[in-house]
Amino acid sequence: MLYHLFDYFQRAGIDFPGVGLMHYISFRAIAGSVVAILTALIFGRRMINWLQKKQIGETIRDLGLEGQLQKKGTPTMGGLIILISILVPVLLFGDLTNINTMLLIVTTIWLGALGFTDDYIKVFKHNKEGLSGKYKIIGQVLLGLLVGLTLYLTADQGVSYSRTTIPFFKGNEFDYKWLIPFSGQFVRALQGGLYVLVITFIITACSNGTNLTDGMDGLAAGVSAIVGATLGVLAYVSGHSGFAEYLNIMYLPKVGEITVYISCFIGALLGFLWYNAFPAQVFMGDTGSLALGGIIGVCAVLIRKELLLPILCGIFFMESLSVILQRWYFRRTRKKTGTGVRIFRMAPLHHHYQKENPDALLQRPKGLLPENKIVARFWIVSILLAVLSIVTLKIR
Repeated sequence: MLYHLFDYFQRAGIDFPGVGLMHYISFRAIAGSVVAILTALIFGRRMINWLQKKQIGETIRDLGLEGQLQKKGTPTMGGLIILISILVPVLLFGDLTNINTMLLIVTTIWLGALGFTDDYIKVFKHNKEGLSGKYKIIGQVLLGLLVGLTLYLTADQGVSYSRTTIPFFKGNEFDYKWLIPFSGQFVRALQGGLYVLVITFIITACSNGTNLTDGMDGLAAGVSAIVGATLGVLAYVSGHSGFAEYLNIMYLPKVGEITVYISCFIGALLGFLWYNAFPAQVFMGDTGSLALGGIIGVCAVLIRKELLLPILCGIFFMESLSVILQRWYFRRTRKKTGTGVRIFRMAPLHHHYQKENPDALLQRPKGLLPENKIVARFWIVSILLAVLSIVTLKIR
């Protein structure tokens, strides 16, 4: 709103000191992050007090994890703090006519509402299962289809909707159309359909990966902030013709505006971490975790860096992979021997370091680790992966 107001002043010839500041992405990004942090700190304290007053706390199942039962009754649905702290500064400083901004706002609200529904069922309806996994997937897939179709139908300025960046290769570009190397009107529609399906899978996988990672105080929020900072850098250089030419990467007009959104995203997470760091005063719940992963996935798609996600989001990837492998191996061994065997002591991966299970295949490290140490080490790994992701711009 402020961006459009100042833009109107400038076009109308109304000149005063600072009227042109809003046209600088860097200024709006900094201002947005500051407002996001302040919003999270101020609104967060009020919301936590309200949740405590209403006795809206997390229901904890005893899984044998160290320190787990101490968290019983901790307020949940704190993802609302993150969502509001993102949207308020974006509405103030973002270009609301930019298609990338619009898609990210829709993603935030859509997945936030999906996660809120799940939390509402758990907390207010006292149903521990929450929203059925089938309906979660349907909601995520519908969003993926919306984003994919929008990009397919609105591609402009000579930038093919299907071109993306592939790391470690000299050409550095990949076109999804190459997967169907034929010609013709029908084939073009088939290529577009394949592209939309790939984008849908990526967004759904990111949303679920973040959701699985949200199991320790500050873990999902901290890793998401690190990933977001990296995406912000990539968005800025991709949307800047000078930097894009210097780095020899794909120049994408209009994606520089994503930097403003990502800055608000990072600010909201930092403000939320004030209350969510160990020991947590509030949990984000699915309201936050589903939306965070979706925002990351959509941002990566918009800046054509989605093939970099297995590296950049390595923590989310390994968390998801640990759950898949755990279930697959348990069912396979149970079918063969009648007794299922687990690979990890417990999945997702972060719980492997918290639980004793002498029957699991992997017994390293020996002994248990305190929660805050696990979180800190996952943050460090995420930072290393973020650095590697940026370095791929020059390693080809």
